[in-house]
Amino acid sequence: MNVEALIAEARRSGDLAAFNRAVPYLRFLGVETHRDRDGPVLKLPFQQKLIGNPDLPALHGGITGALLESAAIALVILEVEAPRLPKIVNITVDYLRPGRPQDTFAWGRITRLGRRIVSVQTQAWQAERDNPIATASARFLII
Repeated sequence: MNVEALIAEARRSGDLAAFNRAVPYLRFLGVETHRDRDGPVLKLPFQQKLIGNPDLPALHGGITGALLESAAIALVILEVEAPRLPKIVNITVDYLRPGRPQDTFAWGRITRLGRRIVSVQTQAWQAERDNPIATASARFLII
């Protein structure tokens, strides 16, 4: 099954496991996705290969950024009826504190939905949702 078909299945069923299977990078990282009261939540189970700074130790910033971007994409795919897959226009990641060697979670919310562009805010956290380790602001082309 191609990526578009897997994404269409995820939209139709609301089951994000199809989304995770469609994206090779998410499969490589072992990302799990579920829905809660606020929408899709991505879980990145901790693995030693995710450490970027072994002296602290801390997660690699690129991993955190990829998780935030993936949370935004998952939200757009599930919540926005668009004829094609969203294409990222830009993303800005704010790293607030080091990610520790433990499971990391991310979710997002749509802040503006236009005819061509959707804006999304995402946040990543570990132990406490109200204490994010990073946030991101992203915009996607949806036509």
